[in-house]
Amino acid sequence: MTDAQLADLRQTYAQRTLTETDVQPDAVPQFRAWLDEALAAKIDEPTAMTLSTVDVATGQPSSRVVLLKGLPEDEGFLFFTNYDSHKGRELAAQPLAALNFFWPALERQVRVEGRVEKASAEVSTAYFQSRPRGSQLGAWASPQSQPVPDRTDLEAREQAMEQRFAGQEPLPRPEHWGGYVLRPTRVEFWQGRPSRLHDRLQFDRQADGSWKISRLAP
Repeated sequence: MTDAQLADLRQTYAQRTLTETDVQPDAVPQFRAWLDEALAAKIDEPTAMTLSTVDVATGQPSSRVVLLKGLPEDEGFLFFTNYDSHKGRELAAQPLAALNFFWPALERQVRVEGRVEKASAEVSTAYFQSRPRGSQLGAWASPQSQPVPDRTDLEAREQAMEQRFAGQEPLPRPEHWGGYVLRPTRVEFWQGRPSRLHDRLQFDRQADGSWKISRLAP
């Protein structure tokens, strides 16, 4: 495909509207309402979100897709990972991050910014031990984000963990693996509209915990 053909690709958005009277006063309950609609629509991977972090030393941002695993007390966005991974190291140095959800079937996008903190050990262990055994073994076996010689090495690590934990179920949670909660300070709800005049409503957390809602130009 040529650059000109790429430039000509476009989609007209016209399914829905988004007004100030459509939304709840709190950002996370409003997100939950949209997520419920995405689940009801049976779209692919509705809980997939792009997580962006920053390398403090270089200022270089990096992004990857992770899965939302909860909205604890309607106060944050919960996900899990290896704490020694690339994103884990960046979050340890700079606990600020952004999330992005994109549901093209609903012509919707949600952007989230906020501060990240580790989930409790109890929450992390409960989720870890609810995962399939293969996923538990993988968390023990994989030195996430570190170079490995080849696929065979990774599979050998998995086999070694299988032998180590033979007959044990569920597995103990490794200390290097667990949850994070992103507590949002800003959330934007985006609804596609015709002629690129999209609806954008931004929620900003106030000092008293309430949310200020503003309309943004597309």
